[in-house]
Formats: sequence, C-alpha cells, structure tokens
Amino acid sequence: MPPRKISIEDKVPFAHPDANLRALDIGMAAKLAMIAGDVVLVLDASGRIVDYTADPREYPDAAQWLGRDWLDTVSVESRAKVMEMLAGARKGTTQHWREVNLLGSDSDVPMRFVVFALGDGAGSLAIGRDLREAAALQQRLLQAQQSLERDYLRLRQLEARYRLLLEQSPEPVLIIDADTFRVREANQAAHEVLRSRPGGLQGGRFPGFFAKGLREQLIAYLGSAMVSHGLQPIEVEPAEGGDGILITASGFRERGSQYLMIRLSSAGRVAHQSAGATAKVIEVMPDAFVLTDSRMIIREANSAFVELVAAASADQLRGRLLGDFVGRPGIDLELIESQLAKHETARNVATVVGAHDGFDGEPVELSAVRTGDDQVCYGFVIRPIGRRLRDLPPMGDTPRSVEQLTELVGRMSLRDIVRESTDLIERLCIEAALEYTSNNRASAAEILGLSRQSLYSKLHRYGLANSMDTDD
Repeated sequence: MPPRKISIEDKVPFAHPDANLRALDIGMAAKLAMIAGDVVLVLDASGRIVDYTADPREYPDAAQWLGRDWLDTVSVESRAKVMEMLAGARKGTTQHWREVNLLGSDSDVPMRFVVFALGDGAGSLAIGRDLREAAALQQRLLQAQQSLERDYLRLRQLEARYRLLLEQSPEPVLIIDADTFRVREANQAAHEVLRSRPGGLQGGRFPGFFAKGLREQLIAYLGSAMVSHGLQPIEVEPAEGGDGILITASGFRERGSQYLMIRLSSAGRVAHQSAGATAKVIEVMPDAFVLTDSRMIIREANSAFVELVAAASADQLRGRLLGDFVGRPGIDLELIESQLAKHETARNVATVVGAHDGFDGEPVELSAVRTGDDQVCYGFVIRPIGRRLRDLPPMGDTPRSVEQLTELVGRMSLRDIVRESTDLIERLCIEAALEYTSNNRASAAEILGLSRQSLYSKLHRYGLANSMDTDD
C-alpha cells in the first residue's frame, strides 16, 4: 500500500483562522487577547460590552463599562472610528489599529484598538493598547522641539543684533582665527581704516594688511594676547602707508576654537583722547594745579586753585603772574625757580597763598616741575597744610624737639626761633638733671648752678612742676 500524503491541514488542525476562532471559547480568546493588549473588551453582535479585562489601578472607571454600548464609553470624535471597526469585524475585513479616546472621570485615556470577530453571531473582541506613555513621550518631544525652535529664534535674533551692532559701530573691529590669523568678521569701519573694499578683508591673513617689517612683531603680540590680559596697544603701519594704527587684541573661545577680537584706532586720535582725559583729571583733582610759562605767567589753572585764591574763574587768572597769589613777595618763587633750573623738580616746599597788605596768608605746600627745552613751562601742585600746622605746638609754646624747631622755619623770624631754641635747650637740661638726681630738685639746682627758687620758677614755666615728685 503506497504511503499516504500528509497535507498542512493534517499537521495543523486549526490552521485556518476562522476554524481556530470557532474552536475557541470567548474566555480563552479573551485570555489570549490580554497578552496582546492592556484592555480587552468582549462585545456581543450589537457592540455591547459583555465582559472586559483591564487593570483596575490603571483604569478605575472600567467597572462602569459592563453592559454598556462601546460607543457610550468613548469620546464623541472617536464614535465614528468605533462604528467603522465594528462594521468591518461583521464583514470579516482586515482590521487596522485605530486611535480611540476612552472616557474617564478625570480625563480621557488615549488608546489604540483593533477589533476582530469571534465567529458567526458570537460577537467580537476589541484589543486596546494604552497610549498614555507614548502620548507623554510625544508631548515631551513636542516641548523639546518647541524649546529648540525658541532657542533657534533667540540665536537668530542675537545674531541679527550682533551684526547690526558690529556694522553700526564707529570703532573698527575684526574677529580673526587665533591659529591662522585669518579674518572671520570685519565691520565697515575696519574696511575704511585698512582701505579695503566691502567684504575684502574676510579670509585674508590679518598681519598681511600691515608693513612687512612689523609683521613678526604683530604676530608675537597676537600670540601674547591669547595668554594674558591688559596688554598695551601696539602701533603698526598699514601696508598701503599712511598714519600709524594702534591695535588692541583680546582672546576668547567659541565652540572649542580660539579667536581674537581686534580693535583698531588712529594713533593721533588716541593721543588726543589721552590728552583730554588728562585735562579732565587735572580739573577735578582736589589739589590745586597751575601751569605757567617761563615768566611764571599763569596759562591754566584748575578749579581747586581758583577756589584757593578766591577767584571768580580760571579765565580771571590767565595772564597774571603766579607771584601775585603764591609766596611771599620777592622770596619764595625766586628760590623755587632757581631750584627748578638746577634740578627741574621741587618737592614739598613750604610757602603761603594770599600774602599781601600785611596779611600773612594761608600756609601751603608746593611741588613743582620744569619741562621743555625750547618752550619752558612750569607745573605747580599746591596743597593747603593749615590743618597739619594746627597739630603742631602753638607759637607761644616751647618746642619739644629739634624737629619741631625746624618746622618753625618760614613761620617765625630768626630771632624768635633762636629764643625758642634757647628755651628748648634749657628745658632739656633741666629734665636731664632731674633724671640724673632721681627728681631731687635741690641736687638738680646745685648741679645746674641755679638757686632752688629759680629752678622752681623754670619748672612751672616749662610745665614740669606737676610731673615731678616734690622735694622732701
């Protein structure tokens, strides 16, 4: 007997899909469907939910589904999709996953369902997969995309403002690569200074725009700018000739690369700005400043000097002799001028301001400098010292040291200074005698050659009586 040929149907009894589903009961089909989805709905022929499988922790409203039409458990916009899936299941057409929103007490639950029939008149199964995690992921992706778009828009705006500021800036500015020294960006002012057509600087080597003899020095300066801050500007000459240009460089990093920001300025313009800044500083400085010519005629004076001499304005002082306001007539300025002729400087000279018509004037301290060879001029810095002198002993008090005596020069006549010197020596001798005799006044008077009454009188005169022990 020849062997029997075995077909596929013999090997797999339920190979045909319809035969498989007909052979399964509804409970077994639901268990199998649970593996493929998060929610399984068992529907009768009319689309009413007769059973369901779902996690009550994830779907707290699932208990209300039983006995209701599936259409009543979904949102309004999802009902048309449910009706299409139920009709397709009855016709036996191939089903595709459709997105459906299940109604919930807090919010709708996005789901993806597919429906297939269980057999003739046996109803159908609806298998659903939860899309909340996917929706959250989509939301985060959307937020990230919106954030990127906002950042991109902000960067575009910043770039537009940067380019507008760069182009409108009157100061010539260039951005160059720190490795190749090639120009990346340059504004219109930089093109004008370097005498280049618009856009002609981009891509060119920056040192090549200057004289050949200065290029090595310029390259060394640019290298130093990358490792240090606060470098002084360097002056170079353009390759096309013309006035010198001051270059200031500072380094920075961007996207892992090193760049240099170059600022250009005319050497003459910087000198003018420096002179203007110096004049402004002199004008607001607290000490009086006066500039005179070789004949000591005032050319410039700051506000402090105008106030010191009680003038109305600096214009009122220009053209007048400095000796009309500073120094004792015929003494101080002549001595200062001779010292300036020898040493070109004079420091901390004690003199007075406003000494006229019997008025002694206000004591001041003066420093001066002499500049120029062809056109000699003098600069004076004058500082009032009245407060400092008030800390010294009054004229009538006896000086207590040689230093105090020397400070009296210019304040007292020589006769008065000699008298004060005599008093100082006498007092110092009395103090030494008392110390030598352990404050024995009788013995001190004897070694000084004075009577005891004369010694007591001198002790009271110099204020030593109260500080010494009385004689037994």
